[in-house]
Amino acid sequence: MSVLDSKKRILISQPEPKTGSPYTDIVNKYGLEIDFSPFFTVEPVDIKDFRAQRINILDYTAIVFSSRTAIDAFFDLATKMRVAIPETMKYFCQSEAIALYLQKYIIYRKRKIFFGNGTTASLIDCIGSKHKGEYFLISSTDAPKKDIEDMFTNAKFKFGSAVMVQTVYSDIKNIDLSKYGMLVFYSPADVKSLFENHPDFTLNDLLIATYVKNTAKAVKDASLSIEIEAPTPESPSIAAALSKYFGK
Repeated sequence: MSVLDSKKRILISQPEPKTGSPYTDIVNKYGLEIDFSPFFTVEPVDIKDFRAQRINILDYTAIVFSSRTAIDAFFDLATKMRVAIPETMKYFCQSEAIALYLQKYIIYRKRKIFFGNGTTASLIDCIGSKHKGEYFLISSTDAPKKDIEDMFTNAKFKFGSAVMVQTVYSDIKNIDLSKYGMLVFYSPADVKSLFENHPDFTLNDLLIATYVKNTAKAVKDASLSIEIEAPTPESPSIAAALSKYFGK
């Protein structure tokens, strides 16, 4: 019998979906109670902190984005520093959804906007030999994705990195974790925020579900056990994984 049979309350470290929650069906089907509370936010770095990195945007011929937040931060910083981004600038995005978000700031032209399928490897592929001569500026966070820099190094691309987005941990000290049967983490930053707010945290009877491998790694590195990992071929999302778990 699952621990949650008598304690079917789940805390998900994400903002509550505004429309079309994927959890509605499993809440009704299995009698769950789900609360949402983001454990962190990502915000643009302060212009002073960006300038301290001694990055001259106009030295670069291409910008690499892995999130919409990074796009917002880049153009906000450029505006504040009164840097006019040239028409010749090229943009390489990790996914099409991120690339389409550029329309908020520039005229979308396929000849200067390129995207992968969501993975770092696909980003390298879309650069290929055709664009390998560009000088890339990788927009990163204060917890940079080292895999991107490693792949650019291995591909022998000329690049630099700039922290444009910072992680801000939410104040979740007043959340009574003992009333939950499961915590769901989507990011390594969720795990760090947990211990920032609850430094003496122990699992006790709590179960943990994680999304994506680097989140699972962060949980294991914190010496915590994992009950559910997603995505898998059978459970491509947390909602699907929870449905499978409670359907046993």
